[in-house]
Amino acid sequence: MSGTTLLINLAGSIALLLWGTHMISSALLRGFGTPLRQWLGHNLNNRWMALLSGIGITGILQSSTAVSLMATSFTAAGTLGLGPALAVMLGANIGSTLVVQLLSVDVSILTPIVLLAGLMVFRLRDDSRYESVGCALIGLGLMLLALRMLSSTLADVEGTPVFQLIMQSLDGDLLIALLVALILTWLCHSSVAVVLLIVSLAATGLLSGTTLVALVLGVNIGGALPSVINAGSSVGRRLPLGNLLVRAVGALAVLPFAGLLAELKLEPSVLVVSLHSGFNLLLALVFIGLTDVLAKGLTHLLPAPERDVDPGMPHYLDEAGLEVANIGLSNAAREALRMADMLSAMLGRLVQLFHTSVPACADEVRRVDQSLDLLGAAIRAYLADIGKEGISDSDADRSQEILLFVINLEHAADILSSSLTQLAMRRLRRGEQFSAFERGNIAPLHDALLESLSLAITVFLREDIPTAHHLIHRKETVRRLEAHASREHFRKLQEDKNTWAESGDIFQRVLRDYRRVHHHIAALGYPLLERAGEQPVESTDLTKENSSCAS
Repeated sequence: MSGTTLLINLAGSIALLLWGTHMISSALLRGFGTPLRQWLGHNLNNRWMALLSGIGITGILQSSTAVSLMATSFTAAGTLGLGPALAVMLGANIGSTLVVQLLSVDVSILTPIVLLAGLMVFRLRDDSRYESVGCALIGLGLMLLALRMLSSTLADVEGTPVFQLIMQSLDGDLLIALLVALILTWLCHSSVAVVLLIVSLAATGLLSGTTLVALVLGVNIGGALPSVINAGSSVGRRLPLGNLLVRAVGALAVLPFAGLLAELKLEPSVLVVSLHSGFNLLLALVFIGLTDVLAKGLTHLLPAPERDVDPGMPHYLDEAGLEVANIGLSNAAREALRMADMLSAMLGRLVQLFHTSVPACADEVRRVDQSLDLLGAAIRAYLADIGKEGISDSDADRSQEILLFVINLEHAADILSSSLTQLAMRRLRRGEQFSAFERGNIAPLHDALLESLSLAITVFLREDIPTAHHLIHRKETVRRLEAHASREHFRKLQEDKNTWAESGDIFQRVLRDYRRVHHHIAALGYPLLERAGEQPVESTDLTKENSSCAS
């Protein structure tokens, strides 16, 4: 077999191994990412529980990078301290070694069984969870198949003169061996795949024990590089940088003892796997008590940057979150809540405009509206990118709920900016202010709108069905407030014939626009009720009314 053919087979085997790893992690995160993330968040009470949580989830996902993304999202949100997050990463490093332990055993007989089982589960039912489990099993089967191909290819490669020359030049130079493994792991973005490759190389017997030790240490450093490079913000870079520092310090401390470790009476392949596991276990035992100290140093080294001048610039839409659907959705939800805060600020400026008629308040409403529109566009684009590789049914529903939340807030803000503010400015240009009577009737509508906005945020965050019913039912309350204010206004016009007709028209349009804004806020309760299969309260009331009229 020619050298070119061997090289192509080797590259294809590694590519298949990487793809199998990607299939397992992406499928399980797509189907079970949200419950896994919630379980991780509920088991971080102390550093030891965080360590065990990292081991468990990494053992399931076979990807410490995915666990790193989850932990980073918690730290960026402020719901998880950097110290426990570092403990999670220590556990994730151990969990990745368990995957290597499992796959290093000769289980080639399981390859067709796992592939067949994966296909059967994938087609078992039209359910995203079954599809995810089936894809994960197929990915595991592809990994096992890739390992067989890799072993067979290396058996042919080891006899070529070029390969023996490369191994001889690499053997004995610990620093070069460490750098080669580091760069290879960074390019592959998978420490599991590279360690399994080193296990296959060790079986050829062409590398000494000291060189194998250096290669394993290089893999552990290189495995932490992709997360550091891909981190978007300084806050998001703290956790992966801490993981990199822990691995680098540990590798430099162990490297001088490579000769002693090589003298252990172990087979070369067993030495690689045992050293990889032992190294990460040692790091966990040494650094588990230093996580808080390391967290303080990283926070000082990478302080949180000052926010952009324009509040419409997103703060949490990290590109790393696009790789894990539930993390990306959490990021989008946090930005959507910022839009709700902006709408609340616009309402505050608007009521000031009604009381003081200061043009600066109108300008502030327009500026906030522009920022809100900018942020809404960023969220919509982010949600579209999350779904590129497919997401579970529950995550798709949540994505749609976030999208509707954003759209309704944008419509509500447009009414505040383009209609209500313009009406107030028209009064100002005529040299008039809203009377005490008008402000007194606007105030209950304004308070009701703020209360409904608070309920809508509760529905959005907690997915509270009774609160959703209450939110929708408040549409009737606002309608009655509008009708009462309108009747009182017409009564006052009849009593005071000197009142300008245009002034009365502006007040009536203000009442109508407040109800229009409330309509968009109340609409935020419908998606949850539709997903739960419940009928809105107002629909039930209308049905009863129609039945009574028919009878």
